[in-house]
Amino acid sequence: MEKECVFCKIIRGEVPSEKVLENEDLIVIKDINPKADVHLLIIPKKHIPSLREFKPEEADILGKMLLVSKELAKNFDQAKDGYKIAINVGRGGGQVIDHFHIHFLAGNLTGLP
Repeated sequence: MEKECVFCKIIRGEVPSEKVLENEDLIVIKDINPKADVHLLIIPKKHIPSLREFKPEEADILGKMLLVSKELAKNFDQAKDGYKIAINVGRGGGQVIDHFHIHFLAGNLTGLP
């Protein structure tokens, strides 16, 4: 974990967040600036700055994150209606925090591509 990374601080409990789910590998929190009725962030506990920095031996983390999105859809009653997952890569791709994460969005997605 990176000392100054806000997501690492959330994982360590140094910064408050609204946790939705946590397991050995991941934490899921509510986005503080939601773009949909349900806007969650799926964050690996291991600090990986971006999708660009993922190593082949870390592919299992990606798989676990995607499987958690299915669980979130069920828990938030979105499995039938559908949901969106988004990954921002680099500043040009909209990534603001240099700790890989997946956005889970459901409900009113008006204005989102």
